[in-house]
Amino acid sequence: MDARHEDICGHAIKKLIERAYNKYEQQEYPILANISVSHLYNLRHGTSYQKQRRQFTKTQSRQVAIGERRKPQPNGQPGYISIDTVHQGDLDKQKGVYHINAIDEVIQSEVICSVERISGRYLIPVLKQMIAAFPFIIMEFHSDNGSEYINKHVCKLLKKLEIELTK
Repeated sequence: MDARHEDICGHAIKKLIERAYNKYEQQEYPILANISVSHLYNLRHGTSYQKQRRQFTKTQSRQVAIGERRKPQPNGQPGYISIDTVHQGDLDKQKGVYHINAIDEVIQSEVICSVERISGRYLIPVLKQMIAAFPFIIMEFHSDNGSEYINKHVCKLLKKLEIELTK
């Protein structure tokens, strides 16, 4: 809150307290009705006032209900790929390229692609190409908990291709 806004609020609070005491005869405010706005301002910035008036709550974690949390179980069959993204680095405060590595759990067949960004606009077309590049049908797509894969866009693509998403 800037100083001007706080000054306006201080004056408004002072007028409300004066009216509560003088006009409505509320006996809780005789001392506050006679103090200056600057002293009211000082009281509001005191630690006891801050402890009474401010509440802090920690951010609650949220479980994303996309994909099943379990380890792939290919039972010796190809088609269960694990996928991960690696960021190459920054140059002059600009994000570098992202490398996407998909590898089959059983036969270790690997497909690697690179994208400029990991947003849906760049990632979805590359994922389609990667899935098509494997020489067998993909049954399961396993990723870490990264938001680049655990989101509605990737989920929609995998559902369309009848591929199960695990994390």
